[in-house]
Amino acid sequence: MADLFPIVTIAENLNVTNKIIGAAFKDKDEKPIRKMLEGILACNPTWVDINLGPARKNGAELMPWVVNIVQSMTDLPVVLDTTNIDAIEAGLKTVKRPAMINSIMCRPERYEVLLPMCKQYGAYWVGLMWGPNGMARDANERAELTTELLMHALGLGIDAEFAFIDPIITPVNIQQDQLMNNLEFIEMLPDIVEAIQPGHRSKSTNGVSNVSNGNPEHLRPILNKTYLCMLIKKGMYSSIVDSFDPSTPCMFDLCQGRANWFAQLVWDTMDGKYDGAPDYSKMKKEEADVVKTAKVVLGHSLFSASWLDI
Repeated sequence: MADLFPIVTIAENLNVTNKIIGAAFKDKDEKPIRKMLEGILACNPTWVDINLGPARKNGAELMPWVVNIVQSMTDLPVVLDTTNIDAIEAGLKTVKRPAMINSIMCRPERYEVLLPMCKQYGAYWVGLMWGPNGMARDANERAELTTELLMHALGLGIDAEFAFIDPIITPVNIQQDQLMNNLEFIEMLPDIVEAIQPGHRSKSTNGVSNVSNGNPEHLRPILNKTYLCMLIKKGMYSSIVDSFDPSTPCMFDLCQGRANWFAQLVWDTMDGKYDGAPDYSKMKKEEADVVKTAKVVLGHSLFSASWLDI
C-alpha cells in the first residue's frame, strides 16, 4: 500500500458552477476567490484547477485574471479548465510554471489545435476518452483513443509523461458497467504507454465525483472514496477532488495516505475477502459501510439508495 499513496491531487473548487465563484468570475471580485483559495491551499493539493466552463464572452481576459490571483497566493501549478481555446492560450501565456490543459478530447478538431499549444508552452494535458462517436464504450475503445492521442502528441515531440489520461467516470446508478471498464482500462494503461514510448511512465486522472451523481447527498462521499480506492488499486495516478469534502475521512485524507484502513477494506472486498454474506455485526459501522459500498459498486449487491441500511 505504501507505494500507492499519496496520489497527485487536483483541487476542483475554483469552478464557475459554484454560485459564489461563478458570481466572482462574472464581477471580477477577488475576495471570494481568495477566500476559496485559502481553504483549497490548506489541503495541500498538487495542482489547482481553474474551471471557467465555456467562457464564451470574455474567457481570454478572465483566465489570466484568475491565474494571476492564484499565482499571487501560491507557487502551485494550475490547470486551465475551459472549452474556450483562446482562454486556454491566454492562460498559458500568463502562468509562471507549466500548466495543464483540462481537457483534450480525441477529436482531430480539438487535439490538432491544442496539442501544438502544449508543445509551444511546455504544458501538461488531460486526454479525455471522448472520440468522434462520443464516450468510449469499453476498455478496448479507450485504449484505441489513448493510442491515437499519444501518437499524435509524440509526433509533435511531446513525451507521454505529459499526458494525464481521463477514462471518464459515469454515475454508478446509470452506467455501472462503465465503472468496471474503467478499472480494466487503467490496469492496461502502463502497457499502452510502454508500447508507444518505452521507459515512460503512464499517468491518469479522473473526476471521481461523477460516480455519485444523482445519489442522495449523504451517500456521495462514501461512493466517491470507494470508487477512487478501486481506481488507485489498478494504478490511477491522480484525481480531481473536492477540497471541502465534509466526510470523515475526507478525500484529501484518503489521497494523501491518512486513511489506509478505508482503502484496505475496499481492496479486500475486490480480492474476494467479503464474498457471500459477511457478518457485518462483527465490524465497526464505518467499516461495514465501506464493504457494503464496495460490493454495490462492484455489482456484488443490488444497487439501491438504501444499501447501507441492508
